[in-house]
Amino acid sequence: MAVGLGFDFHKWSETEKGPIVLGAVSIDCDRGLVAHSDGDVVLHALIDALLGASGMPDIGDLFPDEKKEYEGISSAQLLKSVFDRAIAGRRSIVNVDIVIVLDKPKLSEKKQEIRRSIASLLQIEENKVGVKAKTTEGLFDKGIYSMCVVEVKDENT
Repeated sequence: MAVGLGFDFHKWSETEKGPIVLGAVSIDCDRGLVAHSDGDVVLHALIDALLGASGMPDIGDLFPDEKKEYEGISSAQLLKSVFDRAIAGRRSIVNVDIVIVLDKPKLSEKKQEIRRSIASLLQIEENKVGVKAKTTEGLFDKGIYSMCVVEVKDENT
């Protein structure tokens, strides 16, 4: 068994408008995020957690933001690349637990859709994915933060 921890943060843009993408799900929002890719903090945290559990370099090493080829790229595409390199055929995912921290928009009606999306992307059952959304009660409104813990096991053991 191995555990990986990932987190990511993107600040709100002063010029960009939404929607935003969380867990490969489009979320209506009146503002956008500052990001080189699509700014999906949920998948970025998940990618780093998978890489950590697999003993691989982090997302910034594999997909540097100074490379034009990653500008505007879908984080689901980055996740697929990491999944194929780090997980498929070598490891199985035991569970994924994600926390999304933001004050607005409220995610209560989107959490299940995000959960289904992540399970589908990782080719695992929905009951292996936890998604929680937390607010800061107005103390923090500079952007969106996400944390993720992943447990994997080697297929050969």
